[in-house]
Amino acid sequence: VQLVESGGGVVQAGGSLRLSCAASGFAFDMYRLGWFRQAPGKEREGVSCISWNSGSMYYTDSVKGRFTISRDNAKNTLYLQMNNLKPEDTAMYYCMVVSGNTCDPQMARYWGQGTQVTVSS
Repeated sequence: VQLVESGGGVVQAGGSLRLSCAASGFAFDMYRLGWFRQAPGKEREGVSCISWNSGSMYYTDSVKGRFTISRDNAKNTLYLQMNNLKPEDTAMYYCMVVSGNTCDPQMARYWGQGTQVTVSS
């Protein structure tokens, strides 16, 4: 299993970034996928998750209305569009394969190496 995130960077508050996660080594279109983040000194936080067929999405309260998760099963790729970024969104962002109907990073079966998002004020 391989999950490779990209798209992170440094952006000013109010800006946008689009994260991508290229997956291989498993049946991508059969699994619930998601993103979690971890800031220095903080616990992992489930940010957003999406069902195998894009029929349901979950967003943590702090990103609702700003972030949009999507997936392209034909391309084995997961996305996270992040708009109106805030300094508190600064963290390492990881994509994950999740077991069960949850977005809890503790239930992640696999995750990537992460991509850093830094939002300056």
